Amino acid sequence: MFIIKLIIRNAFRHKLRAMLTVTGVAIAILAFGLLKTLVSLWYLGVEASSSTRLVTRSSISLVFSMPVSYKERIRHVPGVTGVSTMNWFGGVYVTEKNFFPNFAVEPESFLKVYPEFILDEREKKSFLTDRTGAVAGRKLAAKYGWKIGDRISLKGTIFPGEWNFVLRGIYHGAQKSTDESQFFFNWDYLNETMRKTVPRRADQVGIYVVAVARPDQAAEVAEEIDATFKNSLAETRTETEKAFQLSFVAMTEAIMIAIQIVSYVVIVIIMVVAANTMAMTARERIAEYATLKVLGFKGYHIAGAVFGESLFIAMLGGIAGVLLTFPAAGWLESTLSQFFPVFQIAPSTVILQFVAALIVGLVAGIFPTWRGATIQIAQGLRRIG
Repeated sequence: MFIIKLIIRNAFRHKLRAMLTVTGVAIAILAFGLLKTLVSLWYLGVEASSSTRLVTRSSISLVFSMPVSYKERIRHVPGVTGVSTMNWFGGVYVTEKNFFPNFAVEPESFLKVYPEFILDEREKKSFLTDRTGAVAGRKLAAKYGWKIGDRISLKGTIFPGEWNFVLRGIYHGAQKSTDESQFFFNWDYLNETMRKTVPRRADQVGIYVVAVARPDQAAEVAEEIDATFKNSLAETRTETEKAFQLSFVAMTEAIMIAIQIVSYVVIVIIMVVAANTMAMTARERIAEYATLKVLGFKGYHIAGAVFGESLFIAMLGGIAGVLLTFPAAGWLESTLSQFFPVFQIAPSTVILQFVAALIVGLVAGIFPTWRGATIQIAQGLRRIG
């Protein structure tokens, strides 16, 4: 009990130094948690991928499209339970700053293939029957203040022109990790417009999303689909949804590695700073440690007091950093919603933050603890006076 009181008193003997150290550790733990979350969110789409969905695209590149006639042929491949068409539209809402994913989809089959997008039955019916109808995610609608029945205009980039839609539904995700910042509209509207304006671009599909009955059928079905269109004018490449998502993530993998390195460098820097602070503290108290030994305290008593002080300060900063992480994440979610629709702090990240704070305390306390526990009484008493 005495040692615990001594640890707390010593920790705040120099209040300014203690508060600056705690603040430094808290900021480092906060930065570490946010950076780790950023990296994990970059892979969120990969982790959320369905094991029973495949993506069929052009074997050359996503830039190249496929004939709409492929849909029926894919549907008849054994093991396939559903097929839907998707085209990346790339429209701009008001200005280029308002970026959000927008796709032309075949409404009925799309909602079947993606059951995680939950839509009210009345809204679903309106979307299915309105050629210019569209649905938006809950977060996207909230961001721009959209309501059911609103008219929304997008400026086409890949498909030039002014495109007008009526918001027929607002979906919400089945899980918290479901992206609620996307915009979908009827593929027929896009296709019919292309027939009138640019006929050569009509009846073309960007990707086919294929549902299979069981995950273990995915590889076999993918091979069968690609074999069906082998040696055709538009050969295909079919892969799992997870592999498809990973192909995008791989383009920025070097950036993610750099961010992870920075997160660890931050911890190392604060570890050095904390170690220097504890070394200064131990150097100032050499005479006190010698006096305690004269009074009968053993080396392990002094070691416990010094090491406990280091851990106390580090963990205090760690707790403050963890508590600050949640409001900081909320602010980032609203600020960077167009890039990270979901900014959740995972339990594993919180555990890593506490582990990082613990490591800072352990490393920072090693040398001062050794110095205090092994000091010779005569050597320490020379510093008195």
